[in-house]
Amino acid sequence: MPKEKRASQTASLLYEHQYAKSGCQRIIGLDEAGRGTWAGPVAAGAVCLPIERRDLQKLLIGVRDSKQMTARQRVALAEKIKEVALAWGVGSASAAEIDDLGIVPATKLAMRRALETTQLQPDCLLLDSLAWPEMNIPQICIVKGDSHSLTIAAASVLAKVWRDEQMYVLAQQYPDYGFAQHKGYGTPAHLAALHAHGPSPIHRMSFAPLRKLAGESA
Repeated sequence: MPKEKRASQTASLLYEHQYAKSGCQRIIGLDEAGRGTWAGPVAAGAVCLPIERRDLQKLLIGVRDSKQMTARQRVALAEKIKEVALAWGVGSASAAEIDDLGIVPATKLAMRRALETTQLQPDCLLLDSLAWPEMNIPQICIVKGDSHSLTIAAASVLAKVWRDEQMYVLAQQYPDYGFAQHKGYGTPAHLAALHAHGPSPIHRMSFAPLRKLAGESA
C-alpha cells in the first residue's frame, strides 16, 4: 500500500487539539468491541496519547477504525499504541453481566474498568457515539469517533485485539461453536451451531436470537 494512502487512513487529532487548547492535558479516548455479538464479553479500550508530539500520527500511521483493519494490522498496531501511549487500559464485562445489567450498562462497566486500569484521572473523555452522563467528567461523543479521532481509534484497536484473543481462548473451551472464526457474531454458521448444540455458558441469553432459541426449545 502506498505510504500516502496509509497516511490518509490514519485517524486525525482534530478533537484532541481542540480540547488541548482549552486546557485539557489528560485526554482519554474510549471505545468498545463486541457490543452486538451473541456470545462472549464486551470489551472496552482506554487510551491517553501524547498529543503534543508532532510525530504522533507518523508513529501511529494506519491507526483508524479497527473494523477497517485486518487482524494482522490490528495486532501489530496494538503493540505500537501501547509503546507510544502515556497510559492505556482494557476492561470487559462478561456475558453473565450483560444478561444481568443489559448491554449498554455492561458496556459502560467495561469502559469504567478500562479507565480505572489506566490509573489516570482524565481532564476529558472522547467517546464513540455512546454518551456517558453518569461519569462526571467533561466529554464529547463523536459519531464514528473511531474514524475521526486517533485517541478513540487507538482505544478501538486495543479493545478489538483483546476481545479477539479472548474469543480464541473460549473457542478452545467450547469447540462446537466456531468462536475463533466469527468471534461470537450472528453468522449462519453460529446459528447452525446453536441449533445443533444449544447455547453455551458464554452466550448472552438476554439477546433476541437466544431468547427465541430458548422459546423454540421450551
